[in-house]
Amino acid sequence: MLTLDLGILLLALPLVVVALPLLTFAALGLWALLVAPPAEATTARASALAFGAGLAATLALTLGMAASGTHHLDVRLGAWFGAPPGAGGYTFPLVLLVDRLTVPFMALTVGLLGLVGAFSARYLHGERGFTRFFLLLHLFAGGMLLITMAGSIDLLFAGWELVGVASALLIGFFQERRAPLRSALRAFATYRVCDVGLLVGAVLLHEHARTAVFADVFGPGPWPRGEVGLEAGAATAIALCCVFAALGKSAQVPFSGWLPRAMEGPTPSSAIFYGALSIHAGAYLLLRLGPLLDQAPWASRALVAVGLLSALHGTLVGRAQSDVKSALAYASMAQVGLILAEIGLGLRLVPLLHLVGHACVRTLQLLRAPSLVQERARLEAAWGGPLPATGAHYRWLLPARAREALYRLALERGHHDAALERLLVGPLLALAGALDRLERAWTGLLGGRRREEAPR
Repeated sequence: MLTLDLGILLLALPLVVVALPLLTFAALGLWALLVAPPAEATTARASALAFGAGLAATLALTLGMAASGTHHLDVRLGAWFGAPPGAGGYTFPLVLLVDRLTVPFMALTVGLLGLVGAFSARYLHGERGFTRFFLLLHLFAGGMLLITMAGSIDLLFAGWELVGVASALLIGFFQERRAPLRSALRAFATYRVCDVGLLVGAVLLHEHARTAVFADVFGPGPWPRGEVGLEAGAATAIALCCVFAALGKSAQVPFSGWLPRAMEGPTPSSAIFYGALSIHAGAYLLLRLGPLLDQAPWASRALVAVGLLSALHGTLVGRAQSDVKSALAYASMAQVGLILAEIGLGLRLVPLLHLVGHACVRTLQLLRAPSLVQERARLEAAWGGPLPATGAHYRWLLPARAREALYRLALERGHHDAALERLLVGPLLALAGALDRLERAWTGLLGGRRREEAPR
């Protein structure tokens, strides 16, 4: 049994961890709007204090749960709003969940964000958008922690959207250039399309389980244990919707085209978003919904197939990239594909360890990417000549024509972008143009003008 003081502390610490970045975002934002953008030193110190306190609270929470033998902490804060029973009885519960899955991801999130914040204070020194970068970094931190600690799929969806908005804004951070803005719009559009899957999955979960709280859906057992009392058809439909959402957030085939374009943002944001945290949000979602996947074998098989295909695609395309950040982006895609395949095979602890290790290694690689050319020159000087080339096994296994075909396929990034443009984006743009012309003609008639006089 928990003592009263320890119990109150354990219930308060999750609130502290998730509130710190959001309060820092609000404080810095109001200061910048009402007074003036704070000095770089002030912004950096506030960021360091928020992430340092968050990491300390996470460690205290971990030690407190270990000391008390608590494996599952459910912090229920009531409901944000609810509909009357006659309207379906829907409620938006505010529930935080801390368990064996939450704790390592909390520590990873707060620790890596603090590290990247300290790196960014030097890397972005003198940049006009210095304060804007840290505002978005804290908004992203709040979203990731909501995803990590959400005790219901509704609250997880709220964090999911915050992460998407912060990611898109940081891809377009250098707003004076057109390429980052185009890349940000592409990433945001991909997010919006795939986020429909999570929204539909949440609605279906409410409809069939009559609740969105994970502890009520999966039972009180500690993660990864749990059972879902749903019919096979309902479980499969919900699982497929969530897999669809995870594929978009984790840049898996066929939604991988936005990932290399996301490297238009600052290197620190590329490291923390698309090397460490944001790209793993889909894997975290599916780990949280592990018992649901166990009841949906067809969704698990689809996840394994897409994960392995994405791993192969990322490996091949990454070898044909001419810049290091794009090569690292495709390497991240390949590793996340393997993690998703592991989840689809029914593994739980192995993909969690894989996720944590990959996030740490990829963050280090992306942060050191700007100095890679200099480091390679030093290695070649120490080696005494050019470093040995990789990929010799392709020459042994494949004939020359097959290697040429794979190289062309890799240069075109698997033709995914062209296929999506032709099959999805093109028809949608044509439909939007037709609706626009129809609306202009209709408003012209209502305004008393002939159709041919309507503005083009």
